[in-house]
Amino acid sequence: MKFREKIGIIQPYFFPYLGYISLIKHTDRFILLDSVQFINRGWIERNRIIKQHEGWLYIQVPLIKTNGSRSLIKDCLIDNSKPWKEKILAQLEVYKRVAPYYQQTIDFIKGIFSKDFEDITSLNKHILIELCNYLNMPREISVFTKMDLQIDQPQEADDWCLNICKSLGRKLTYVNPIGGLNFYNREKYHRADVGIFFHSIKLKAYKQDNRNFEPGLSILDALMFNSKEEIHQMLDQYELN
Repeated sequence: MKFREKIGIIQPYFFPYLGYISLIKHTDRFILLDSVQFINRGWIERNRIIKQHEGWLYIQVPLIKTNGSRSLIKDCLIDNSKPWKEKILAQLEVYKRVAPYYQQTIDFIKGIFSKDFEDITSLNKHILIELCNYLNMPREISVFTKMDLQIDQPQEADDWCLNICKSLGRKLTYVNPIGGLNFYNREKYHRADVGIFFHSIKLKAYKQDNRNFEPGLSILDALMFNSKEEIHQMLDQYELN
């Protein structure tokens, strides 16, 4: 299947799951959409890892929302008065005795945490760039509000990505995670001569010590239990709909 330049536009997630990283790998350009409303109990400031014995728990960055419940993602600051980095590293010790790539992964995370950020978008951008570098697939990742793009005012929620694509001044194919299949109006994109496809990763179960497999956890879990080569094999198992 032949495509024009493929672009991913998605909210900035914190140590996201494999499908998000697969989308980065298999697009030509990636933009973090930080101009939309922050949604509570989402993936902007938290993700999931295993907990001792069975099940999962959250790792999380504490936030200060400068505009309360109406805060946009770009307005969400990190509450660095709290020892959130130390807490996350302590939570990750659950992997110490069971994960073959624990030390490499912890050293990688400590490298990320050695730099301080004031807002969650900047932190998540840094994490994504470092993840890509760690996996030997360097990528340029942009933040929408830092790009100085002039776009038409969105009239509907699925106009954001369409209007960004139109503003870039060339023919593009927009690729969104499969979860947006019923959210986006494909006909609207086709009328604007913007291609649109939906990326669906085929998540493969991998060994998480002697426990029932917990799917869809943070990529940190996959890094703990798999080599970089195995991670890439998983990232490449996807289809476009």
